[in-house]
Amino acid sequence: MKEGDISQSKAEDILTDKPINPFQHLNIILNPDGSVCRLLTSIPVVPNSDPSSGDPVLSKDSIINPTTNTFVRVYLPLKSTTAEPPRRLPIVFYFYGCSWVQFSADNPPLHLERQRTAIAISSIIILVNYRLSPEVRLPGQYDDAMDALLWVKKQAEDDQNGDPWLREHGDFSRCFLSGSGNGGNIAFHCAVGTVDVDLGPLRIAGVIMNQPLFGGQMRTRSELQFARDPIVPLPVLDLVWKLALPEGVDRDHYYCNPMSAGPHLAKIPFLPRCLVNGFGMDPTVDRQRDFVQMLISMGVNVEAHFEDVGFHRIEIVDPRRHDALITLYKEFISVPNLGYNIEN
Repeated sequence: MKEGDISQSKAEDILTDKPINPFQHLNIILNPDGSVCRLLTSIPVVPNSDPSSGDPVLSKDSIINPTTNTFVRVYLPLKSTTAEPPRRLPIVFYFYGCSWVQFSADNPPLHLERQRTAIAISSIIILVNYRLSPEVRLPGQYDDAMDALLWVKKQAEDDQNGDPWLREHGDFSRCFLSGSGNGGNIAFHCAVGTVDVDLGPLRIAGVIMNQPLFGGQMRTRSELQFARDPIVPLPVLDLVWKLALPEGVDRDHYYCNPMSAGPHLAKIPFLPRCLVNGFGMDPTVDRQRDFVQMLISMGVNVEAHFEDVGFHRIEIVDPRRHDALITLYKEFISVPNLGYNIEN
């Protein structure tokens, strides 16, 4: 029996006592056509681009691909635009965490958090509303991420009709890709995809991955130890990958398991600085640690922060962890622009 099979049987033993229904956990119902019905709903937040409203952070939506109807929500912190001496703001692309299947950029908590973050890190934030699985499977979300970058590139190049917030206040030489959970996965694969793409005048100065979501066929120790995690128990992790990955592949596909063979490996040595944040009680933390070691072994400049105590996405409910994460973002972004690892 293979080691992976032994691990699988152990996981099943752990979960046998009180089986977990992953669909119920995610509040989704699988439809006969393969789509899902999402039971968690909220009133969409309308952006506010009126500077006379008194809102400290302006926001607006822009379609980036009419064919897929994907859009970005752009956040502009007003106080940062009037700072003395005048300075241009970093541009931070953010791919939100949703386990591939939930929410959109107009979700109230997500919108509020991006407003707060824009102020805290003095940056223009590009919140990318990528398409959800299983209706759109990978690499569709990576394509949406690239569309967002190309849209910003277009704004930078268009002297007449380019977005004024970006053209007047954005520093196109200091762009960052960031994300949490599966959004961290998107940030990584998007960064890999940009290595051989001409984005000029955009320059990717860094990649920020908060508890990036990766997986694999063979169970890790943390997956077994925290198989009943209240946020992302093992059956939920298995389901979201089943819904997100292309039909006919398993969790060792490189979209899910970056340590697997794939065209991404040749590009990793050319990635810019990376920040990886994780917590010891997250079922996916072992994969994040292995991911960091892989990046380091390939010559990537990596800053890694792992705390022993803390579960998946703890910053959502723990103000102290939230503030610490924002500090990490701010310090990472403030480092002088190093860009891609051109020495390789």
